[in-house]
Amino acid sequence: MQFISSSLSGLFVILPNVFEDARGYLFESYNKEVFIRHGITDEFVQDNQSFSQKDVLRGLHFQNAPYSQAKLVRVIQGAVLDVAVDIRKKSSTYGKYFSEILSAKNKTMLFIPVGFAHGFLVLENNTIFSYKCSNIYDKESEDGILWNDTDLNIKWGIKNPVLSEKDKSAKRFRDFESRF
Repeated sequence: MQFISSSLSGLFVILPNVFEDARGYLFESYNKEVFIRHGITDEFVQDNQSFSQKDVLRGLHFQNAPYSQAKLVRVIQGAVLDVAVDIRKKSSTYGKYFSEILSAKNKTMLFIPVGFAHGFLVLENNTIFSYKCSNIYDKESEDGILWNDTDLNIKWGIKNPVLSEKDKSAKRFRDFESRF
């Protein structure tokens, strides 16, 4: 696996070693020892998977302590534009975002540390998105930031995505009080 540091401290683009032949392919999507060698010591305790159609946008989501989560995300089928926003108050990149296209074809993964809001825009129909979480889901701890907040100025490449009611009414970044 190749770990590539992003422009946001602690967030990595991960390129697995893919072994392909006429039968198909195999790759290791997680190996605790390899992750530890790259400074990632989070223990994953919950796996989630979503299925979405093109133009669905999910996010920007996060959970506050004591249920904050690091995530390892990838696409099993289809493609997404994945976005992580640094919400760590003392970070030099607070309020900055990083985006990457994740797809079944490129097999790229992202490690998103605690202290980031996360979201993704589905680029292909029938997309299956998978994420490992370092903490369990807790409804009372969940929070979100408005996907199209003008202060964040995320380049989603879409004006009218398909959104949940929760995501339509998320807080603006300037009204958000980070606990990280």
